[in-house]
Amino acid sequence: VIAMLEGQRPDIIGFQECTHRMRACLEQHLPAYAFVGCGRERDYTGESMAIAYRKDAFVLTGVDNLWLTATPRVPGSTLGGDQSACPRMATIAVLRSFSAQQEICVCNTHLDHVGKVARQIEAALLCAALDAYKQPIVLMGDMNAHPDTPEIVTLTAAMEARGAKDITAHLGGTFHNFGRHTPDKHSKIDYIFTSGACKACNVVPDDVKGEGLFYSDHFAIMAEIEI
Repeated sequence: VIAMLEGQRPDIIGFQECTHRMRACLEQHLPAYAFVGCGRERDYTGESMAIAYRKDAFVLTGVDNLWLTATPRVPGSTLGGDQSACPRMATIAVLRSFSAQQEICVCNTHLDHVGKVARQIEAALLCAALDAYKQPIVLMGDMNAHPDTPEIVTLTAAMEARGAKDITAHLGGTFHNFGRHTPDKHSKIDYIFTSGACKACNVVPDDVKGEGLFYSDHFAIMAEIEI
């Protein structure tokens, strides 16, 4: 993971399933970045939707952690119903660029992997929360849903209403299950929506040495965005 990030040198990174141990390692080896976001469990531990940004490019002017439930300020809360036992949340960071003095809203999320109804509700709650932010937006995450599903249709429509597009629409599958799935079985479940101009967007190759070592079970998505 560290080698891939050092090779790509992104200004902003969105992690999903980032545990405290993983984050400590990343912070140690990536000192140019500041990290925000908390774990999704009741005591703020567990997997996080951490956002990292280059300290020489941005200053943090706001941050929020929301659980995608009727009680977004209750850590570890869930929807019930067909949702899995995993709490689902989003981390939002407002960053101001040093070079352009432009603020942007960056949101990172991970929707439920089991419940179809839960994902639809989570997507609607996320869109409602983002309505409070008027800055240009970058929304990224593992949505656990294909492009033609109701939750992604809902998300896409809401983002388009505020001038943001899915810049990953042209990409193929992003989930490969640590190389266990053949290319024709890769699932498109990872997305980046933005109101900025997309200059380039691609998946980052994995296991390039053919050694059976992967940085993730998903391909990372790298995008160049002008805001």
